[in-house]
Amino acid sequence: MNAPLASCVAAPSATPAPQPDFAAIKTRQQATWASGDYAVIGVMLQIVGESLAEAADLRAGERVLDVAAGNGNATLAAARRFADVTSTDYVPQLLEKAAARASAEGLPVRFQVADVEALPFADGEFDVVLSTFGAMFAPDQPRTASELVRVVRHGGRIGLAAWTPEGFIGELFRVVGAHVPPPAGLRPPTRWGDESALVELFGHQAADIRCTRRVFNFRYRSPSHWIDVFRRYYGPTHKAFAALDEAGQARLQADVMRLLESRNVGGSDSLVVPGEYLEVVITRH
Repeated sequence: MNAPLASCVAAPSATPAPQPDFAAIKTRQQATWASGDYAVIGVMLQIVGESLAEAADLRAGERVLDVAAGNGNATLAAARRFADVTSTDYVPQLLEKAAARASAEGLPVRFQVADVEALPFADGEFDVVLSTFGAMFAPDQPRTASELVRVVRHGGRIGLAAWTPEGFIGELFRVVGAHVPPPAGLRPPTRWGDESALVELFGHQAADIRCTRRVFNFRYRSPSHWIDVFRRYYGPTHKAFAALDEAGQARLQADVMRLLESRNVGGSDSLVVPGEYLEVVITRH
């Protein structure tokens, strides 16, 4: 599906909303993603990185930057295609897990701690910039988009995977947010999974924006098994449960259980929950 560059022009706001404290939010986010063990969750999403590498038409020898790389799904996918890969994240513990995976496969990758909102690279240094479920969580969305464009060369590509607002993870974030509200004024990360929002963020610097809605299936033994894994290892849900007292945790668990049961297409003996995401390839002017 191609998103038209001229669509969805946002009307100016009569009264500008107060600017969130991005620095404080980012500090909180770093603690969130360092909690639990995202690598346990992230490794299950490897197929998304492989699909994105194909969608972006990666070529051997291309200079590829993976931002907010987590435990390295897009990083490994690019390195397996003989690209020259630099992998970055602002959580060192996640990069350590990614480096261990690359080492186990004998893949040459440079790892560097870096913030996607202030990338320490020259203008146009890379042929391709990738991010799977990473850049979407940066609090300052326009600045993040600007940095992704800045470091890719003219004619280069930006490949993104982001959960959609309508999909399972988008609904999960709304359920969790009803119990542990996000910072005031912060735009939801699932905005990156909306075609019109991407046109707003990138359209003025894009020659082409190609969007494809895809599905990742969460496959677990049962709803209870999913909750146990995500409560232990996935930073956002791990921190949300930790922020609540015992009664609050029980209410959150009940709401998440209802969501899982309503989305389960695997029958009574297992859990299969389709998670819609947007696969995006942006070509820079």
